[in-house]
Amino acid sequence: MDVHFISIGGSVMHQLAIALKHKGYRVTGTDDEIFEPAKSNLAKEGLLPAAMGWDTNMVHAGLDAVILGMHAKADNPELQKAVALGLKIYSFPEYIYNESLHKTRVAVGGSHGKTTTTSMIMHVLQAAGKDFDYLVGAKLDGFGQSVKVTNAPLIVCEADEYPASTLEKRPKFHFLFPHIAIITGIAWDHINVFPTFDFYLEQFAIFIQKIEPGGLLIYNETDAVLAALVAKHHRGDLRYQPYGIPPHTIANGTTTVQLGKAAADLKVFGNHNLLNLHAAYFACQQAGVGDADFLAAIGTFTGAAKRLEVLASNATTTVYRDFAHAPSKVKATIEAVKQQYPGRTLLAVLELHTFSSLNSDFMGEYNGAMDKADGAVVFYANHALELKRMPPLPQQQVIAGFNKAGLEVINDKHVLLAWLQQQEYANTNLLLMSSGNYDGLDIGAFVASIV
Repeated sequence: MDVHFISIGGSVMHQLAIALKHKGYRVTGTDDEIFEPAKSNLAKEGLLPAAMGWDTNMVHAGLDAVILGMHAKADNPELQKAVALGLKIYSFPEYIYNESLHKTRVAVGGSHGKTTTTSMIMHVLQAAGKDFDYLVGAKLDGFGQSVKVTNAPLIVCEADEYPASTLEKRPKFHFLFPHIAIITGIAWDHINVFPTFDFYLEQFAIFIQKIEPGGLLIYNETDAVLAALVAKHHRGDLRYQPYGIPPHTIANGTTTVQLGKAAADLKVFGNHNLLNLHAAYFACQQAGVGDADFLAAIGTFTGAAKRLEVLASNATTTVYRDFAHAPSKVKATIEAVKQQYPGRTLLAVLELHTFSSLNSDFMGEYNGAMDKADGAVVFYANHALELKRMPPLPQQQVIAGFNKAGLEVINDKHVLLAWLQQQEYANTNLLLMSSGNYDGLDIGAFVASIV
């Protein structure tokens, strides 16, 4: 196979390029900018373009496939030539499906918990010695890459609802056609792509229709919106497996979960992780993993990167970093830490960094999201608004949207650092939630100064 990537430098695109090279394909690619770690990863594999920019000479009639990244625009000269030559052009998920036509496909969808649930399944399958391919949106311990494509009989995919490419605006998860599908929950997000909740909800209804006949839908029955959607779009040719929070106990900061007659202490915690675990359990069951083997493996799972990741800890203080930014994720993450350590003060700092979270029309969705925090800060840099070409976001709109007594709203990273330095950290947990970097603030140096 001779494959060319247009926009090879994407976080997942470059991983697919490496995976295909390892499979024995001839791989080429171009991009107009490539950042770390993709740049070093591609260079190590001999796949880094000799120069940045588009090169139509790389697109020729001998190509078996052209894979188009989200970063590439419709007027991309390589794309235009590929169209003119009549080449097979795939978005990322379309190509993954093409590579997995003869595999059992597992797709993990939902507004939250996709990465963690996918990671849990991968962790257990690896521990059980199963042969499988995968696609996941985070770096995981024990896995050198985030994409693996071989001749394995099974593939596990994190399936998100973002558009597939500049040519294909439909969500990525509409192209995977799973035999085993998971939906973790539905909470409106990505307002720039899905301007109304009903339109967002419709994408999940379509996802259900894309499950292969005779397939299995594993869904979170504690999510009322999702449960209603599943009932409304019920298919007689599918099997259904609802799940909820499994039996568990919490003692001295450790959660113990019970499945059947066996139990295991966990390294992760929170109701959202227990839900993710239960979904992963049913998926692994379909792959032939028994209860005892599942619990033995899941007890060693430490989480995906930036998902309640411990930055530092001592006897009375733990600092967590989490990717949470959507309202449902923020609420679940805060509640998880508070539930795990009810006797500790919880300080929560949230950076608004995405298009949705910086949109004043979306602010009301955060109502109550930070209520369980004892001290709360919402930070957003005016620079982020400028880069996204968005209008100013008045602090009063943020305060009204979150509706949290005592909420601090900060726009300057130096003021944020001063606030952090003024807090008392004995018998306290600090939760840092962001998909950004706090406008370049050296969080690592601050954390080292308090723990």
